[in-house]
Amino acid sequence: MSPRTRTALRAGALMAVALVSGLVWWLIRYEPADSGTAAAPQQNPLTSGEFDYTRVAGPEISAGCAANAYGDVVGWFRRHPCEQVHRSLYETRAQDARALVSVVVVTMPGQTGAKQLKVTTDTEGTGNVNDLVRDGTANLPGAPNVATGEYASRVVGNRLTIVETQFFADSAGSPDLLGEIAHDALRLSAAAR
Repeated sequence: MSPRTRTALRAGALMAVALVSGLVWWLIRYEPADSGTAAAPQQNPLTSGEFDYTRVAGPEISAGCAANAYGDVVGWFRRHPCEQVHRSLYETRAQDARALVSVVVVTMPGQTGAKQLKVTTDTEGTGNVNDLVRDGTANLPGAPNVATGEYASRVVGNRLTIVETQFFADSAGSPDLLGEIAHDALRLSAAAR
């Protein structure tokens, strides 16, 4: 065997060893997704943020968004039908204050509709989707009018989340605290799945 042939065989053998080693390393390093390893536990949206919430009414789920709205928003829904509206009421306590929190999640056919609805509901005086106390679905003695409190909204994909919150009359809390609750409660949209 010539020296050139021996060198070529050695190089080929080294390449084969490198290829097999690389394949073995890849198989060890990259396990299939369903290999039986436990997934991280999902967080509970009611307790995984700054404030803890207790559901006190709902969920009420409907495909009739116009029937569950008031003001200019009724006409908006008649021109742009939704797929679903999910409404719930929660209570939270912070410091010495107790607040009622309305969480409405509207699912539109597409993200554009959800963004347009957000612009409409974010505009003062245009109306909104009824909370469960306003339309009489929930009977909570002493419930505050959440529409007179703080407001927050967010679009994720084709879903618009609307939060309105107000302190109960027997509670004392600052407007800043109420605003923090409203923005924190946006995560409760995860409970509407």
